[in-house]
Amino acid sequence: MSVEADWTSLAEPYSRSSRPWLTSLAVAGLACATVATAAQGSGRFHWWAGFILIPAALIAAGGGPLLARGGGRAFAGYVIACVGTLVFVVGALLMFGAMGEGWPLLVGLPCLAVAGTYGWRAAHPLARGLHRAVALLALTGALLGATLQLIHIRLLHLETGWWGVFLMLAGAIVLGNAGELTRHRMPYRLQAITLLVGPAVAAILLGLRFLRGW
Repeated sequence: MSVEADWTSLAEPYSRSSRPWLTSLAVAGLACATVATAAQGSGRFHWWAGFILIPAALIAAGGGPLLARGGGRAFAGYVIACVGTLVFVVGALLMFGAMGEGWPLLVGLPCLAVAGTYGWRAAHPLARGLHRAVALLALTGALLGATLQLIHIRLLHLETGWWGVFLMLAGAIVLGNAGELTRHRMPYRLQAITLLVGPAVAAILLGLRFLRGW
């Protein structure tokens, strides 16, 4: 009975530690099979892109267990998963022969990966404010990438100068974070606010110029 109990106690931690790996590998395999099957069905299958697709899926899968562990390793897992996913998208576009049609995805997805770190808050108010500004600016970049994709596939038609909206949005985000820093008493607060307000106002005015066609 004691031997069986020892084997059970050893097997349970092993099972718990291997589950994230098996899940990540299963998702990676399913993603590769789905892309390859869809490409074959579309008649635009480029088999050589599998040499990019499969390693990228394995790299992305390697980040899953680190994310599942949490703590300090979660950030490394997130970076690995994002890098693998971005390369996987490149491989998928090449497999479909659609790089010319889907290149705006390569603008939006890296920005979306950076925006995904918004929930991770630094302890220092200044570092937290700067990170929040970067994450929200990255979200703006992701929206820009999505807009470019819709324009590129002719689902959206916009007048010249539309990018001024995104420039103004970026300026408003930086200006809002500068205003939020006024709530905190810390060294170099005024200098940090000044460095944020100047470029923010310039971006808003420049975006307004593009939007109105001055």
